[in-house]
Amino acid sequence: MEEVNIEKLVHGGQGLANLSDGRKVFVWNALPGEKVGIRVIKSKRSYVEAIAERIVISSAERMDPREDNFLSTSPWQIMSYEAENKYKSQIVRELFSREGVIAPDIGDTIYDNQQWNYRNKMEYSFWGDDDGLHLALHRRGSHGKQIVDGSVLAQPALDRGARAMLGTLRPLAIRAGDLKTIIVRSSQNSEVVVALYTKLEEFPKVSLPEGVKGLRVYYSNPKSPASVPTSLLYEIGDATLSDGLLGKQFTYDVDSFFQVNLPIYQKALSRIGERCIGDPIDMYAGVGSIGLSIAKKAVRLVELDPATVAMASINAADSELEVEVIEASTEKALGYITDSQPVIFDPPRAGLHSKVVERCLETQPPQIIYLSCNPSTHARDLRLLQDSYEIEFLEIYNFFPRTPHIETLAVLGQKQA
Repeated sequence: MEEVNIEKLVHGGQGLANLSDGRKVFVWNALPGEKVGIRVIKSKRSYVEAIAERIVISSAERMDPREDNFLSTSPWQIMSYEAENKYKSQIVRELFSREGVIAPDIGDTIYDNQQWNYRNKMEYSFWGDDDGLHLALHRRGSHGKQIVDGSVLAQPALDRGARAMLGTLRPLAIRAGDLKTIIVRSSQNSEVVVALYTKLEEFPKVSLPEGVKGLRVYYSNPKSPASVPTSLLYEIGDATLSDGLLGKQFTYDVDSFFQVNLPIYQKALSRIGERCIGDPIDMYAGVGSIGLSIAKKAVRLVELDPATVAMASINAADSELEVEVIEASTEKALGYITDSQPVIFDPPRAGLHSKVVERCLETQPPQIIYLSCNPSTHARDLRLLQDSYEIEFLEIYNFFPRTPHIETLAVLGQKQA
């Protein structure tokens, strides 16, 4: 077992070190300043990925993780919360500097004290043995799974719902191999909804578990490893939830996109509302939580997923605003990006399509507000946009405590001639 010295933490959450053969190694379960013995889990010509299995010299920032399976869901359980927020700021500064992004001084990471039991959504897989069916999670660095009872990141009601669903499935003698995953969501008032993904085209009818408001059972093509719906087999109860953001109510369902950490999300929404200079168009709008929260009179919502569009339409109808909901991808709705209104982006991890960046540079919206779940692609896009825009405001948010994930918010204004 080779021993290496960890230099720093990098985007993605691993510690960086050098092997004796000169290759870079990215190490899970490692902190800056530590000397660790590693087990290689992936070896490439130019780099290696590994897990630290022996801590030879330990960082003063190291703490014992709360879960045995911490590497699967929250690999930064190994450090203090203070250290986590410090490293997130450092990583963003390095990424932005490397891309040549010209930005205001990047302050400390914005967080709250809820570092556990904050998630309102979890996805579990299954494991079967002589004792029956169990909840499970993928074990990092292997092709195997690990039995779990829940997650220290999940809201308590969410895991109660997952266990109640498991209790409903066990008497059916369903093989774990016939199931993909279970997605569980909970609202701030502890209502719970569930989506079950099975490889079976026919599935036994079940009763709604106690404490679960609604259940959807989907057939999901076994040829695809992902839990995506092929067809809805049946639905019982009501699989929608409702939560408040900045004093407004939002309806969403078990399938639609909605932020997993609402208290921190509201901090970002407040900042967007303070900074936005007019009624916006909200691209990648989801259920409309940004645009409907911060608009004063009118807003346009652009969203691709039909199920999420349905939720956005409900929220638009319940709003006192003048709302236009547009079912389209942002790349196919470029004509709505004009020089007459601010534009809001909250894209997936891949960031903005090049056509979207080109459209912004061509039409010159008066303001661009860009919330990102991936500071690496955020930095790339901001570098391209700074040909015509300057960053007037930038903040880092810890939406996902005890994990390496980082959210960044940038507000861009047109450069002055």
